[in-house]
Amino acid sequence: MRHILTSAAATLALCLPLQAQAQDASTVLATVNGTDITLGHLIALRGRLPAQYQQLPDDVLFQGMLDQLIQQQVLTDVAEPGPADEIWLENERRAYLAGRALEEIAAGAVDEAAVQAAYDEAYADAEPQTEFNASHILVETEEAAQEIVARIEAGEDFAEVAREASTGPSGPNGGMLGWFGKGMMVPAFEEAVATMEPGTISAPVETQFGWHVIKLNETREKGAPEMSEVRAELEAEVQNEAVEAEIARLTDSAEITRSAAEIDPAVVRDDALLEN
Repeated sequence: MRHILTSAAATLALCLPLQAQAQDASTVLATVNGTDITLGHLIALRGRLPAQYQQLPDDVLFQGMLDQLIQQQVLTDVAEPGPADEIWLENERRAYLAGRALEEIAAGAVDEAAVQAAYDEAYADAEPQTEFNASHILVETEEAAQEIVARIEAGEDFAEVAREASTGPSGPNGGMLGWFGKGMMVPAFEEAVATMEPGTISAPVETQFGWHVIKLNETREKGAPEMSEVRAELEAEVQNEAVEAEIARLTDSAEITRSAAEIDPAVVRDDALLEN
């Protein structure tokens, strides 16, 4: 009776869906010519898939990855790796493990204190910066620009003239450039705007794009950005600094011997050497 019950339990276990059985990374999902493909292989593969595949339904993703690994193993079994393949695999393994180490270093570097310190260093002494809201009309010659100035001074609407005459991409929008700060415009344009009063029109200004007639709409003073506005930039900075520091530390503490052999740098293009 015990033997019958044991056999029945084993049969039932085989009939249960995979997700109802005890699972771990070593759970075998398929065996191809004696090589096991495990649940761990699928999980590792899923972690490196592009985002669009990550969004597939679980059943579709599971079966698709299993089919892919089976097909890869079938092809692997008939492949005949040579010296070049072994070298390539060594490089791939090195790159993968190095990349994982970099991810761990970067992730461990970001905490609130580090981000706050980076923010304070970047913006603690930041002076308010003047920003400008301006419109312009771009034409090809100084004479054309002078004519534009005369029309505006005679009472024509700046935006309407811009729509009619400006060759710049902002023309259809009445010449509006929106808000900009220091360094966002070419020097001659920026210098002209900085000397203007809101509501005034400039004399023709030449840049590499042509001749501009500028209207300064308004100005404002902008102080340091809020932490939330620059958090992503600061976190990336903290991570980069941590990675560079750790690479330097590891390199300094490693036992590294560089060959004294004289090598012609052009030899790196000789793929035939890999087959020797």
